[in-house]
Amino acid sequence: MTRDALSLGIIGAGIMGERMLGVVSAQTDIPVRVAGIWDPSPASLDRIACTFPAVTRMADADALIAASTCVYVASPPGSHIGYARRASAAGRSVFLEKPLAVDLEEARRFVAEGDAVGAVNFPFASSPAVATIARWIAEGAIGAPRRLVIDVAFAHWPRPWQTDAAAWLDARREGGFTREVVSHFLFLTRRLVGPLRELRGNANFPEPHRSERAIQATLRAGDVPVFVTGQVGGTRQDDHNTWTLLGESGAVRLRDWSIAERLRPNGQFETAPDALPNDQARLVALRRQLDGVVRMTRGEPHALATFVEALEVQEVVEGLVAR
Repeated sequence: MTRDALSLGIIGAGIMGERMLGVVSAQTDIPVRVAGIWDPSPASLDRIACTFPAVTRMADADALIAASTCVYVASPPGSHIGYARRASAAGRSVFLEKPLAVDLEEARRFVAEGDAVGAVNFPFASSPAVATIARWIAEGAIGAPRRLVIDVAFAHWPRPWQTDAAAWLDARREGGFTREVVSHFLFLTRRLVGPLRELRGNANFPEPHRSERAIQATLRAGDVPVFVTGQVGGTRQDDHNTWTLLGESGAVRLRDWSIAERLRPNGQFETAPDALPNDQARLVALRRQLDGVVRMTRGEPHALATFVEALEVQEVVEGLVAR
């Protein structure tokens, strides 16, 4: 670790904040150190202290921002832009969890202002499996793209490891699997296929005040038609998903977050020989995301999701859950 290591402050001591702490703590070859962490919940900070006793717990958000070079905002969605603006006003770069905001108009204003130096944490930007799929596409494995199919399913929502955050993850205002999961695959579509447009679809909200239980949508990524389906209760798995791009001469897909596969002549999908299970692939991607955060803060080229890309994804997501 060098003396000029990026000083990363973390707002939010939930699942994502803890994951980021774990990745930074485990790395010795990237110039990042944790300046501290803050959460409005003392209980959450106490939990973090049990696992990471050496990490400084800040008194408030302003103290956290003052101690940081870059601020990672891992709080619930409704607070993202407020913290981003405070950090930016103090001259800090920001790394936000998605979505940009709960209020779409607020997200549009934030992006249009163009004041903040920052990016959004869509880990597919750094995924080893996505890199493999992009290489296959570039090598001509599918020919010209013809159709894209996104399918997600969950045994329950929220997923078991998210139950502590169920109050907002299963609420209609901030939560739901479309915002939490489908957004990642829309970002992947935007990044590998083309701009998102021409949304048609609907979401099913059978329980008052709770998040959606099913979605069905069509849109276009550039000129490629995209078909999206999702449901709670459609699988025994906690989380099952596929992103399948079909072309004139083949197909590739991303399965269960981290498994790159391509269609072989026998009609079966073959898994990439270097595929990693998601728990391992996630750590690789987050480590690469941190490298991107360092580059972004230094003003160097990086592959992180831009605010513009994140807004385009949010436009589709909010357009779908509003139907």
